[in-house]
Amino acid sequence: MALIAPSLLSANFLQLQQDCDMLNNSAADWFHIDIMDGSFVPNISFGPMVTKFITGTTKKYCDVHLMIENPDKYAEAFRDAGANNLTVHLEACPHLHRNIQQIKNLGMHAGVAINPHTPVSALKDILADIDVVCMMSVNPGFGGQSFIPHTLHKIKQLRQIIDEQNLSVKIEVDGGVTLQNAKSIVDAGAHVLVAGNTVFKAIDKVGMIGALKGIV
Repeated sequence: MALIAPSLLSANFLQLQQDCDMLNNSAADWFHIDIMDGSFVPNISFGPMVTKFITGTTKKYCDVHLMIENPDKYAEAFRDAGANNLTVHLEACPHLHRNIQQIKNLGMHAGVAINPHTPVSALKDILADIDVVCMMSVNPGFGGQSFIPHTLHKIKQLRQIIDEQNLSVKIEVDGGVTLQNAKSIVDAGAHVLVAGNTVFKAIDKVGMIGALKGIV
């Protein structure tokens, strides 16, 4: 059974407390918090201050996804803001191992995200050092995009490597996850489903999370 990580990027920011309360009363496993800087991706979301407000509403696992350049400058701030896992983009980190060591030394789990065009093979030298691979199944920067089908092949590739090396790395799939494609994503080998619009645009948000959680 996959872990469900609703993305608060799709929440109603005028009723953020209510949406956090909804997640707390749902079958959601993680809070997924997207940070965008307007440079690495063509959009700006929010920073450590809003993140701290969000994490302060929950005891659930808080998964912070940095879609930013120079993530080393902000790792401590997001630790202090309540991140349990901090994910950086491979494409934004010329010294990736140093970034991962920094995150671990700050007491957080460490994740690496890869964009749709980045091959799974680019992870081979860091895979044993991390806890999560966030596989982008859309181009990062905006919610509401359609799932890129080739991602299923990449998930299978990565899951095979993880299983062969007996690693405990979780595969997280982020972008375009719906009730219609969730089973194929889980069947390909994903452990965590990030769902934004699918959850927050649903009439019954709690019911939608439950339906996603029920997919095996």
